[in-house]
Amino acid sequence: MIMEPELIRVIELFQLPFMQRALMGGILTGLMGGILGSFTILRQLSFFCDALGHSALLGISIGYLLGLNPSLVLLPFAVIFALAVSYLLEHTRLWTDALLNIIYSSSLAIAIIILSFVGQYKGGINNLLFGDILAVQELDLVLSSLLLTICIVFIGMTLRTQMLLTVSEPLAIARGISVSEHNIHRTAVASRGNFY
Repeated sequence: MIMEPELIRVIELFQLPFMQRALMGGILTGLMGGILGSFTILRQLSFFCDALGHSALLGISIGYLLGLNPSLVLLPFAVIFALAVSYLLEHTRLWTDALLNIIYSSSLAIAIIILSFVGQYKGGINNLLFGDILAVQELDLVLSSLLLTICIVFIGMTLRTQMLLTVSEPLAIARGISVSEHNIHRTAVASRGNFY
């Protein structure tokens, strides 16, 4: 059997380590997005996650400003930022969309201001906002694998509760489920998954 030249080039391309890392990174991110995304969409939290995703630029900017690896700064930043946003959503009288728009715009603006003070970063802002799958490093794969494992364990342990909260929050309350506690845990897990 004679292989087509294009197929041979594709096979040769995946012999390169950066392509293997890119493929693994895409698979890990896709699995995590599928697991967390279904609950996010059904609970109508997509704009919340979008605001958190764009605030990642602020976490990366802080990492560059402090001279640290942005991937390592991003995880704790993601959890703290998501919990702070959740707290604001529960304790403010602003409409959810209005508050999320303020957070979304403010975090992007602050991140751009911080990046203007960082002399060591010479890349474009598009690389920071959208990433570069070909630049995935082994540390990123390890962190993504760890986050995927955390997501699988969390969903596996709380699947029935998460489904009940998704279908009917009042019914979950009537069954004695602590909605605020589960929302905090879900927000923390979703924020970690959202940044990778």
